Amino acid sequence: MTVVLGFDTATHATVVGLRLAADETLQARDDPAAHGHPGHATRLLAMAEDLLAQAKLRWSAVERIAVGVGPGRFTGLRVGLATARGLAQSLDAELVGVSTLRALALGARRSPSAGGADRATIAVVDARRGEVFAAAYPGGDADEIAFEHALSPSELERVVDEVERRGGPAGERWQAVGDGALAYQSELRAAGAIVPPADSPLHLLDAAALCDLGAEAAAASALEALLPDYRRAPDAALARGRALAAAARGVNA
Repeated sequence: MTVVLGFDTATHATVVGLRLAADETLQARDDPAAHGHPGHATRLLAMAEDLLAQAKLRWSAVERIAVGVGPGRFTGLRVGLATARGLAQSLDAELVGVSTLRALALGARRSPSAGGADRATIAVVDARRGEVFAAAYPGGDADEIAFEHALSPSELERVVDEVERRGGPAGERWQAVGDGALAYQSELRAAGAIVPPADSPLHLLDAAALCDLGAEAAAASALEALLPDYRRAPDAALARGRALAAAARGVNA
């Protein structure tokens, strides 16, 4: 059985798992206060080392690195991808990328709180700036119904209709999970989705799901080929674009 170290830094939280066997994954997570600074850069490696110590393993035992590639926070994704590349190179371990949204949905479906492993699920990650990243998973091993851009609150109010239009099962009671689902639960409920209570574990990305998806990945990625799923330009690039547009308007005035 391949030992898989998985971690995700795409959200405010830092999530780490160590998969020792198909039914055994050690997990750790760091959840800063809502307005606190994410501890990705300072906590990630220490959390991984703690899990290895619990398993009485050295770093050299890690055979595959599974890293969440987003979509999510730009800075967090950069920290996670850089750490994953560095570890894979230094440990001579395989490297695979895992969708943060898919891992979130899989963990929610498998949770005892889910009400059924095949529950149709919409994974929603807060993209900030009044938007979210989302993808829908009809249940089981069905294909992902992805939204390739950040969604506004008004788009979320129609998200279930849009999922059904794209081939999702009509009449399903969809559950919406993730920090984005909590931030925009009124819009999702208006769309017909069920949003679990704020204290439900369904909203937390599960490290075991992340590691399992990483273990199931057919092929490892070359270090330079593994890229983050940003889905929109970084804030700095958008700010530069606005400044250039304003300057152009001034010149043409």
